[in-house]
Amino acid sequence: MSATLSRRAVIAAGALVAFPAISRAETYPSRPIRWIVGYTPGGTTDVLARLIANPLGKRLGQQLVVENRPGAGNNIGTEIVVTAEPDGHTLLLVNPANGINGSLYKKLTFNFVEDIAPVAGITRSPNIMEVNPKVPAKTVAEFIAYCKANPGKVNMASSGLGTSVHMSGELFKAMTGVDMVHVPYRGAAPALTDLLAGNADVLFDNLPSSIGHVRAGALRALAVTTSERSPALPDVPTVAEAVPGYEASAWFGIGVPKRTPPEVIARLNKEVNEILDDPAMVKKLAELGGTPLRLSPQEFGGVIVDETAKWKKVVEFSGAKIE
Repeated sequence: MSATLSRRAVIAAGALVAFPAISRAETYPSRPIRWIVGYTPGGTTDVLARLIANPLGKRLGQQLVVENRPGAGNNIGTEIVVTAEPDGHTLLLVNPANGINGSLYKKLTFNFVEDIAPVAGITRSPNIMEVNPKVPAKTVAEFIAYCKANPGKVNMASSGLGTSVHMSGELFKAMTGVDMVHVPYRGAAPALTDLLAGNADVLFDNLPSSIGHVRAGALRALAVTTSERSPALPDVPTVAEAVPGYEASAWFGIGVPKRTPPEVIARLNKEVNEILDDPAMVKKLAELGGTPLRLSPQEFGGVIVDETAKWKKVVEFSGAKIE
Protein backbone atom coordinates (compact mmCIF):
# COMPACT_ATOMS: atom_id res chain seq x y z
CA MET A 1 0.00 0.00 0.00
CA SER A 2 1.40 3.42 -0.93
CA ALA A 3 1.98 6.13 1.69
CA THR A 4 -0.87 8.19 0.17
CA LEU A 5 -3.30 5.29 0.34
CA SER A 6 -2.17 4.54 3.89
CA ARG A 7 -2.87 8.12 4.99
CA ARG A 8 -6.30 7.99 3.33
CA ALA A 9 -7.09 4.76 5.16
CA VAL A 10 -6.20 6.36 8.50
CA ILE A 11 -8.33 9.43 7.74
CA ALA A 12 -11.26 7.24 6.68
CA ALA A 13 -10.98 5.15 9.85
CA GLY A 14 -10.95 8.31 11.95
CA ALA A 15 -14.06 9.56 10.19
CA LEU A 16 -15.86 6.31 10.95
CA VAL A 17 -14.97 6.63 14.62
CA ALA A 18 -16.04 10.28 14.76
CA PHE A 19 -19.29 9.80 12.83
CA PRO A 20 -21.34 8.22 15.67
CA ALA A 21 -20.37 11.05 18.03
CA ILE A 22 -21.31 13.71 15.47
CA SER A 23 -24.54 11.88 14.73
CA ARG A 24 -25.52 11.62 18.39
CA ALA A 25 -24.79 15.30 18.99
CA GLU A 26 -26.85 16.38 15.98
CA THR A 27 -29.84 14.15 16.72
CA TYR A 28 -29.96 14.71 20.51
CA PRO A 29 -32.53 15.02 21.94
CA SER A 30 -34.84 12.84 19.89
CA ARG A 31 -37.77 12.81 22.33
CA PRO A 32 -39.01 14.61 25.50
CA ILE A 33 -36.56 14.62 28.43
CA ARG A 34 -37.42 13.51 31.96
CA TRP A 35 -35.95 15.61 34.75
CA ILE A 36 -36.13 13.66 37.99
CA VAL A 37 -36.52 15.65 41.21
CA GLY A 38 -36.23 13.54 44.38
CA TYR A 39 -38.69 15.63 46.39
CA THR A 40 -42.31 16.77 46.40
CA PRO A 41 -43.43 19.82 44.37
CA GLY A 42 -42.93 23.24 45.93
CA GLY A 43 -39.48 22.85 47.49
CA THR A 44 -36.22 24.38 46.31
CA THR A 45 -35.19 21.48 44.05
CA ASP A 46 -38.59 21.55 42.36
CA VAL A 47 -38.59 25.35 42.04
CA LEU A 48 -35.14 25.36 40.44
CA ALA A 49 -35.93 22.51 38.04
CA ARG A 50 -39.07 24.27 36.79
CA LEU A 51 -37.19 27.57 36.51
CA ILE A 52 -34.57 26.02 34.22
CA ALA A 53 -36.74 23.43 32.43
CA ASN A 54 -38.66 25.81 30.18
CA PRO A 55 -35.70 27.73 28.68
CA LEU A 56 -33.61 24.55 28.45
CA GLY A 57 -36.39 22.71 26.65
CA LYS A 58 -36.71 25.55 24.14
CA ARG A 59 -32.99 25.49 23.46
CA LEU A 60 -32.97 21.72 23.00
CA GLY A 61 -36.13 21.69 20.89
CA GLN A 62 -37.83 19.15 23.14
CA GLN A 63 -40.12 19.32 26.17
CA LEU A 64 -38.47 18.90 29.57
CA VAL A 65 -40.86 17.10 31.91
CA VAL A 66 -40.13 17.64 35.62
CA GLU A 67 -40.97 14.40 37.41
CA ASN A 68 -41.17 14.46 41.21
CA ARG A 69 -40.10 11.13 42.72
CA PRO A 70 -39.79 11.73 46.47
CA GLY A 71 -38.69 9.24 49.09
CA ALA A 72 -35.73 7.80 51.00
CA GLY A 73 -34.00 11.15 51.34
CA ASN A 74 -33.68 11.69 47.57
CA ASN A 75 -32.37 8.16 46.97
CA ILE A 76 -35.42 6.93 45.05
CA GLY A 77 -35.09 9.67 42.45
CA THR A 78 -31.33 9.19 42.22
CA GLU A 79 -31.67 5.42 41.69
CA ILE A 80 -34.14 6.02 38.84
CA VAL A 81 -31.51 8.07 37.02
CA VAL A 82 -28.64 5.72 37.86
CA THR A 83 -30.51 2.84 36.18
CA ALA A 84 -31.88 4.87 33.23
CA GLU A 85 -30.65 4.54 29.67
CA PRO A 86 -27.48 6.69 29.40
CA ASP A 87 -28.62 8.70 26.41
CA GLY A 88 -29.28 12.14 27.91
CA HIS A 89 -33.06 11.75 28.03
CA THR A 90 -33.16 11.31 31.83
CA LEU A 91 -31.66 14.04 34.03
CA LEU A 92 -31.24 14.30 37.81
CA LEU A 93 -31.63 17.47 39.84
CA VAL A 94 -28.42 17.10 41.87
CA ASN A 95 -28.54 18.59 45.36
CA PRO A 96 -26.63 18.43 48.66
CA ALA A 97 -28.33 15.18 49.71
CA ASN A 98 -26.39 13.46 46.94
CA GLY A 99 -23.17 14.46 48.66
CA ILE A 100 -24.45 13.42 52.08
CA ASN A 101 -26.24 10.12 51.58
CA GLY A 102 -23.17 8.05 50.77
CA SER A 103 -21.94 8.42 54.35
CA LEU A 104 -25.36 8.73 56.01
CA TYR A 105 -27.00 5.57 54.61
CA LYS A 106 -25.42 2.22 55.39
CA LYS A 107 -26.90 0.41 52.40
CA LEU A 108 -27.30 2.03 48.98
CA THR A 109 -27.61 0.29 45.62
CA PHE A 110 -25.40 2.91 43.95
CA ASN A 111 -22.33 5.05 44.47
CA PHE A 112 -23.35 8.56 43.52
CA VAL A 113 -19.87 9.87 42.67
CA GLU A 114 -19.19 6.86 40.43
CA ASP A 115 -22.65 6.23 38.95
CA ILE A 116 -23.79 9.76 38.05
CA ALA A 117 -21.91 11.90 35.53
CA PRO A 118 -21.82 15.64 36.38
CA VAL A 119 -23.29 17.91 33.70
CA ALA A 120 -23.65 21.48 34.98
CA GLY A 121 -24.17 23.56 38.08
CA ILE A 122 -27.25 25.71 38.56
CA THR A 123 -26.96 27.71 41.78
CA ARG A 124 -25.51 27.90 45.28
CA SER A 125 -27.45 29.46 48.14
CA PRO A 126 -27.55 29.65 51.94
CA ASN A 127 -29.90 27.70 54.10
CA ILE A 128 -31.97 29.82 56.45
CA MET A 129 -32.63 29.08 60.11
CA GLU A 130 -36.26 30.09 60.59
CA VAL A 131 -38.90 29.60 63.27
CA ASN A 132 -42.63 29.82 63.59
CA PRO A 133 -43.48 33.27 65.05
CA LYS A 134 -44.97 31.53 68.11
CA VAL A 135 -41.44 30.53 69.14
CA PRO A 136 -40.31 33.30 71.52
CA ALA A 137 -36.68 33.40 70.35
CA LYS A 138 -35.74 36.32 68.10
CA THR A 139 -32.01 35.56 67.84
CA VAL A 140 -29.85 32.46 67.57
CA ALA A 141 -28.59 32.97 71.13
CA GLU A 142 -32.16 33.23 72.42
CA PHE A 143 -33.10 30.09 70.48
CA ILE A 144 -30.23 28.14 72.02
CA ALA A 145 -31.36 29.25 75.48
CA TYR A 146 -34.96 28.32 74.64
CA CYS A 147 -33.92 24.82 73.54
CA LYS A 148 -31.83 24.28 76.67
CA ALA A 149 -34.77 25.37 78.81
CA ASN A 150 -37.04 22.93 76.92
CA PRO A 151 -34.86 19.85 76.17
CA GLY A 152 -36.49 17.38 73.77
CA LYS A 153 -39.55 19.59 73.31
CA VAL A 154 -38.44 21.60 70.26
CA ASN A 155 -39.34 20.03 66.90
CA MET A 156 -36.81 20.51 64.09
CA ALA A 157 -38.48 19.88 60.73
CA SER A 158 -36.50 18.95 57.63
CA SER A 159 -37.14 18.22 53.97
CA GLY A 160 -35.98 14.63 54.48
CA LEU A 161 -33.29 12.44 55.96
CA GLY A 162 -29.86 13.32 54.64
CA THR A 163 -30.78 16.64 53.03
CA SER A 164 -28.68 19.74 53.62
CA VAL A 165 -31.69 21.01 55.58
CA HIS A 166 -31.43 18.02 57.93
CA MET A 167 -27.64 18.07 58.24
CA SER A 168 -27.51 21.84 58.77
CA GLY A 169 -29.71 21.23 61.82
CA GLU A 170 -27.58 18.29 62.96
CA LEU A 171 -24.46 20.44 62.69
CA PHE A 172 -26.17 23.11 64.77
CA LYS A 173 -27.15 20.55 67.41
CA ALA A 174 -23.62 19.15 67.54
CA MET A 175 -21.97 22.56 67.84
CA THR A 176 -24.37 24.00 70.45
CA GLY A 177 -25.34 20.93 72.48
CA VAL A 178 -29.06 21.62 72.15
CA ASP A 179 -31.59 18.78 72.21
CA MET A 180 -34.13 18.98 69.35
CA VAL A 181 -36.42 16.30 67.93
CA HIS A 182 -35.80 15.79 64.21
CA VAL A 183 -39.02 15.43 62.17
CA PRO A 184 -38.28 14.52 58.52
CA TYR A 185 -40.78 15.23 55.73
CA ARG A 186 -40.95 14.14 52.10
CA GLY A 187 -39.74 17.51 50.84
CA ALA A 188 -39.54 21.18 51.80
CA ALA A 189 -43.15 21.98 50.92
CA PRO A 190 -44.80 19.74 53.57
CA ALA A 191 -42.14 20.75 56.12
CA LEU A 192 -42.91 24.42 55.46
CA THR A 193 -46.65 23.76 55.71
CA ASP A 194 -46.25 22.33 59.20
CA LEU A 195 -43.84 25.08 60.25
CA LEU A 196 -46.30 27.74 59.09
CA ALA A 197 -49.09 25.94 60.95
CA GLY A 198 -47.07 25.82 64.16
CA ASN A 199 -46.75 22.04 64.17
CA ALA A 200 -42.95 22.41 63.94
CA ASP A 201 -40.72 24.96 65.62
CA VAL A 202 -37.61 25.40 63.48
CA LEU A 203 -36.42 24.61 59.96
CA PHE A 204 -32.99 25.09 58.34
CA ASP A 205 -34.52 25.40 54.89
CA ASN A 206 -32.93 26.15 51.53
CA LEU A 207 -33.39 29.88 51.10
CA PRO A 208 -35.19 29.80 47.70
CA SER A 209 -38.24 27.93 49.01
CA SER A 210 -38.56 29.99 52.22
CA ILE A 211 -37.57 33.52 51.33
CA GLY A 212 -41.12 34.52 50.32
CA HIS A 213 -42.52 33.41 53.68
CA VAL A 214 -39.79 35.31 55.54
CA ARG A 215 -40.36 38.48 53.54
CA ALA A 216 -44.09 38.21 54.15
CA GLY A 217 -43.53 37.88 57.91
CA ALA A 218 -45.12 34.43 58.09
CA LEU A 219 -41.83 32.99 59.38
CA ARG A 220 -39.11 34.59 61.49
CA ALA A 221 -35.58 34.33 60.12
CA LEU A 222 -32.97 33.92 62.85
CA ALA A 223 -29.91 33.47 60.64
CA VAL A 224 -28.45 32.26 57.37
CA THR A 225 -26.07 29.32 57.41
CA THR A 226 -23.27 30.63 55.18
CA SER A 227 -20.14 32.29 56.57
CA GLU A 228 -21.27 35.66 55.16
CA ARG A 229 -24.66 37.34 55.17
CA SER A 230 -26.90 36.89 52.14
CA PRO A 231 -27.43 39.89 49.84
CA ALA A 232 -31.05 38.75 49.55
CA LEU A 233 -31.57 39.25 53.31
CA PRO A 234 -28.76 41.60 54.38
CA ASP A 235 -30.25 42.32 57.81
CA VAL A 236 -30.36 38.65 58.78
CA PRO A 237 -27.20 37.59 60.66
CA THR A 238 -25.23 34.40 60.09
CA VAL A 239 -25.39 31.46 62.48
CA ALA A 240 -21.61 31.86 62.85
CA GLU A 241 -22.10 35.26 64.49
CA ALA A 242 -23.51 33.36 67.48
CA VAL A 243 -21.87 29.95 66.88
CA PRO A 244 -18.29 30.57 65.66
CA GLY A 245 -17.15 28.20 62.92
CA TYR A 246 -20.62 27.19 61.77
CA GLU A 247 -21.04 27.10 57.94
CA ALA A 248 -23.32 25.30 55.51
CA SER A 249 -24.70 26.03 52.06
CA ALA A 250 -26.85 24.39 49.42
CA TRP A 251 -25.72 23.71 45.85
CA PHE A 252 -27.71 22.43 42.90
CA GLY A 253 -27.02 21.15 39.41
CA ILE A 254 -27.67 18.47 36.81
CA GLY A 255 -26.42 14.91 36.53
CA VAL A 256 -26.99 12.03 34.10
CA PRO A 257 -26.28 8.28 34.17
CA LYS A 258 -22.64 7.32 33.76
CA ARG A 259 -21.69 6.30 30.21
CA THR A 260 -23.84 9.12 28.80
CA PRO A 261 -22.00 10.24 25.62
CA PRO A 262 -19.62 13.13 26.37
CA GLU A 263 -20.95 15.13 23.41
CA VAL A 264 -24.45 14.97 24.93
CA ILE A 265 -23.10 16.16 28.28
CA ALA A 266 -21.23 18.96 26.49
CA ARG A 267 -24.41 20.07 24.69
CA LEU A 268 -26.39 20.15 27.94
CA ASN A 269 -23.62 22.02 29.74
CA LYS A 270 -23.41 24.63 26.99
CA GLU A 271 -27.16 25.29 27.00
CA VAL A 272 -27.43 25.47 30.79
CA ASN A 273 -24.48 27.84 31.11
CA GLU A 274 -25.92 30.14 28.46
CA ILE A 275 -29.20 30.18 30.40
CA LEU A 276 -27.24 31.14 33.54
CA ASP A 277 -25.60 33.98 31.58
CA ASP A 278 -29.00 35.56 30.92
CA PRO A 279 -29.36 38.66 33.16
CA ALA A 280 -33.04 37.82 33.67
CA MET A 281 -32.10 34.39 35.06
CA VAL A 282 -29.37 35.90 37.26
CA LYS A 283 -32.01 38.26 38.66
CA LYS A 284 -34.48 35.43 39.30
CA LEU A 285 -31.86 33.40 41.14
CA ALA A 286 -30.86 36.46 43.19
CA GLU A 287 -34.49 36.99 44.16
CA LEU A 288 -34.45 33.42 45.47
CA GLY A 289 -31.27 34.11 47.40
CA GLY A 290 -28.93 32.21 45.07
CA THR A 291 -26.00 32.92 42.76
CA PRO A 292 -25.39 31.16 39.41
CA LEU A 293 -23.09 28.13 39.57
CA ARG A 294 -21.70 28.38 36.02
CA LEU A 295 -19.22 25.50 35.71
CA SER A 296 -17.84 22.94 33.28
CA PRO A 297 -18.83 19.28 33.86
CA GLN A 298 -15.38 18.68 35.36
CA GLU A 299 -15.67 21.68 37.68
CA PHE A 300 -19.13 20.63 38.84
CA GLY A 301 -17.73 17.15 39.46
CA GLY A 302 -15.14 18.78 41.69
CA VAL A 303 -17.88 20.49 43.70
CA ILE A 304 -19.60 17.12 44.19
CA VAL A 305 -16.38 15.45 45.39
CA ASP A 306 -15.50 18.31 47.76
CA GLU A 307 -19.00 18.55 49.23
CA THR A 308 -19.19 14.77 49.68
CA ALA A 309 -15.96 14.86 51.69
CA LYS A 310 -17.14 17.85 53.76
CA TRP A 311 -20.50 16.36 54.68
CA LYS A 312 -18.97 12.99 55.49
CA LYS A 313 -17.15 14.74 58.34
CA VAL A 314 -20.41 16.36 59.49
CA VAL A 315 -22.26 13.02 59.40
CA GLU A 316 -19.49 11.38 61.42
CA PHE A 317 -19.40 14.33 63.82
CA SER A 318 -23.16 14.18 64.37
CA GLY A 319 -23.28 10.40 64.68
CA ALA A 320 -26.28 10.26 62.34
CA LYS A 321 -26.84 6.94 60.55
CA ILE A 322 -29.74 5.50 58.55
CA GLU A 323 -30.20 1.81 57.76
